[in-house]
Amino acid sequence: VQLAESGGGSVHTGGSLKLSCVVSGLPFADYCLGWFRQVPGMERELGAIAGIDSDSTTYADSVKDRFTISQERAKTTLSLEMNSLEFGEAAMYYCAAANNCFGLEFYGMDYWGKGALVTISS
Repeated sequence: VQLAESGGGSVHTGGSLKLSCVVSGLPFADYCLGWFRQVPGMERELGAIAGIDSDSTTYADSVKDRFTISQERAKTTLSLEMNSLEFGEAAMYYCAAANNCFGLEFYGMDYWGKGALVTISS
C-alpha cells in the first residue's frame, strides 16, 4: 500500500498551494479518500478537511469555497488545491484512505501517507 504526498512548501498568507497524493495497492475495491491536517504541537484533527467518495466531495466549513479536492480517473492520484491560505493553516497535511466513511469521518481499515508540510508566513 502506498500513499505518498507531495507539493508541500512555504507560502505567504493568502497564497495558494496544491498537494498531490499517489495512491496504490489498497486492498479494497471501494474506498474513501481524504485530506487531514495536524497543526504542530496539536493532535491531528479527527475529521478530514476534505473528502471524496464515489465522486462526491465533502468539505469542512473552515475550508469550504477555498479548497478543492479532486482525484484522477482510477483514483491513482488525489489532489488538494488550497487557496487563500490563512496563517493558522500551517500544518502537516496527510492523505488517507479508508474502506468506510461518513462525510468527513473515516472508519474501518485506514491507510495514511507520511504527510506534506505546509508553512505559511505573514
